[in-house]
Amino acid sequence: MKVSIFKTGKKYTFSDYFDFNYPTEEIAGELGYSYILQVLALPESTSYNKQTIQTLKETYYKILPQITLTSETAKREFLIAPLIFELAKETDSKIYIEYPLDIDDKLSGLLDYLIRARQELLVIEAKKGDIDKGFNQLVAELIALDKYEDTPNSLLYGAITIGDMWRFGLLDRKKKQLVKDIHSYRVPEDMEQVFGILMGIVTHSKL
Repeated sequence: MKVSIFKTGKKYTFSDYFDFNYPTEEIAGELGYSYILQVLALPESTSYNKQTIQTLKETYYKILPQITLTSETAKREFLIAPLIFELAKETDSKIYIEYPLDIDDKLSGLLDYLIRARQELLVIEAKKGDIDKGFNQLVAELIALDKYEDTPNSLLYGAITIGDMWRFGLLDRKKKQLVKDIHSYRVPEDMEQVFGILMGIVTHSKL
């Protein structure tokens, strides 16, 4: 008989999933979803001010050697937030920071960044620089968002980042399946591609 990964009577927050040592497929399965790892054909836009992103990229190269990025707050303020701000400037999206969700005793907590536009995008920051454990947290948050949001979108996109590394995933709401992209992207090296994907997701037509 398979033992549940959840303890009776305990309320779990999204950050608890980061500390789980269980495989992602077991975590998703316990919540009624399946999980696969594959190459994702992510939407990518080129319709943005490329000079602005190039300038931001050059700024990163210039100032990063001068900044000690040992804390989550520092990474958020200097590496993640500037990209999110530019996304807000380039689109008609609405940015929610530390958005609260309380679905049930297994799914509750704060979403780092919830971006609402044509297509919603959830961006979270992985603690302790562990992008794989961070994806377990992203899985829980995407499932919570699926249960919470009454929208026509059949896909919910998510991104997990440690500041200088980004990885994307999605939740297929019809199949109840979570997909983790095999590829990862570096910042500032792949900044144009990261920003193009972020733009592509939030400006993507409803599916």
